[in-house]
Amino acid sequence: MQIREIEEKDNKKIELIIKHSLESFNLNIPGTAYFDPQLSRLAQYYKEQSNSKYWVAVNEQNDVVGGVGIAPFGQEPGSCELQKLYITPEAQGKGLSKDLMKVALDFAKEHYTHCYLETLKKLQAANLLYIKLGFQQLERPLDGSEHNATDAWFIKDLSFLG
Repeated sequence: MQIREIEEKDNKKIELIIKHSLESFNLNIPGTAYFDPQLSRLAQYYKEQSNSKYWVAVNEQNDVVGGVGIAPFGQEPGSCELQKLYITPEAQGKGLSKDLMKVALDFAKEHYTHCYLETLKKLQAANLLYIKLGFQQLERPLDGSEHNATDAWFIKDLSFLG
């Protein structure tokens, strides 16, 4: 697997991966990434924001099989959000989520002091990974959250990254 920055040609594929993943958990509901207005143009969206990037993972056939993003969060200048970490079912269980998160967090620590993420309790494998990578669970979302359907929130102090 290769991880690289998203290109415009990847937009449709990563949109489908995100939508299919959410549909598989019956999460194609308002208040989730499923209805984000920028979902069909992620390459452009992340390029338009400062200190923001989205990466895709591609397999040996050069097919996009997953992705993850980092973007500023809320009004706090030192806070970013880990966004849209999704992997195709075929690529799951191979450490790809961890690899994508490492790339994202390495980038984040260059620009931010804290990384926030929003998810759902039912996404147990993802939540275990976040905890394993040093995220601390929060009682409630941080101010500025746009996804009101989420029910699990995490934050990581990036100053402890090596």
